[in-house]
Amino acid sequence: MTSSCVVPFIFLLLLVGCSARPFYPLPSKTDNKYRQPLQTSRPYNIAHRGSNGELPEETAAAYMRAIEEGADFIETDILASKDGHLICFHDVTLDNTTDIAEHKEFANRKRTYEVQGANTTGYFTVDFTLKELKSLRVKQRYPFRDQQYNGKFPIITFEEYISIALDATRVVGIYPEIKNPVFINQHVKWPGGKRFEDKFVETLKKYGYKGSYLSKDWFKQPAFIQSFAPTSLIYISNQTDLPKIFLIDDVTVPTQDTDQSYWEITSDGYLDFIKEYVVGIGPWKDTVVPVINNYLQTPTDLVAKAHTHNLQVHPYTYRNENQFLHLNFNQDPYIEYNYWIRKIGVDGLFTDFTGSFHKYQEWTSPLTPGDEDASELLHKIASMISKYIRK
Repeated sequence: MTSSCVVPFIFLLLLVGCSARPFYPLPSKTDNKYRQPLQTSRPYNIAHRGSNGELPEETAAAYMRAIEEGADFIETDILASKDGHLICFHDVTLDNTTDIAEHKEFANRKRTYEVQGANTTGYFTVDFTLKELKSLRVKQRYPFRDQQYNGKFPIITFEEYISIALDATRVVGIYPEIKNPVFINQHVKWPGGKRFEDKFVETLKKYGYKGSYLSKDWFKQPAFIQSFAPTSLIYISNQTDLPKIFLIDDVTVPTQDTDQSYWEITSDGYLDFIKEYVVGIGPWKDTVVPVINNYLQTPTDLVAKAHTHNLQVHPYTYRNENQFLHLNFNQDPYIEYNYWIRKIGVDGLFTDFTGSFHKYQEWTSPLTPGDEDASELLHKIASMISKYIRK
């Protein structure tokens, strides 16, 4: 081949090679009616509080990063402010992940409330208006993660979170949790006797979220609703047909609203009951595969049992750091992903490191989207230029 042919051919190879993998740009306000649809051919990549392994959790930046890195769903926890606005925040107190301690004007707001049967002291979201909450800045939860973004991002509302998903240039699902509904309903009152759950569903409807799992409406704007409170999931089942996930805690922790044990809620009888209201369960991963001295033990039959009842299983939470990786995985998160996907057979998982899980998905997929077209195009290019190659 002459030198004049080599350069353009290499350029074409690079161009086609790059186009073979899907590109995940940041969300945009531009109207794109031909967005890449949600994939359903492999387990879901659920961005736990956004890409919070890299950026402070539940912030717009963390959700945008997760979308950029290939998340199928962005997950959030929904709480409420004193004046009834729904916010994206995990803890009922502000102490661990905001700069509340630096705001002397709020020094007298510290309270002690009973939360899930235990007295908790701190600065509670329910004692602050949305305007006051917006004056705070979020910080990284774990000291061993990147601290450079502390103090840069505000708390966001449920509606702002939804807008991030809807503005993405591909279809991105949302996965909001009805967080601590018993506590929120005790401390926040809405006009007309409405409950936290009512406001939650009203917000989803306002933005067009509807449809049973895998329906046409659901594919247009995918969403899962999750909660540790089974009564909340049952209550909203009369208000929306969106798919619901029943979250399951450690074996020692009872349900927060019905005080049922782990063994009760994972029994065949209860799974048969709850499947009328939910499409799946979201168990803590160490309840699926018990751990002793940081080593995995024999897996339980929870996944097989759930699948027998036609329920999906989306365990939580997968983190890349060594202190979270069980010793069986040789400090390698990709081995952990492979174990849970290939051996345990889960249908999706919550991860703090969306990009890592997406890389695993790409590496283990037989063909990434567009590979067939790219391969065919390469053959055509090679055929076209073959006549110019000097032998």
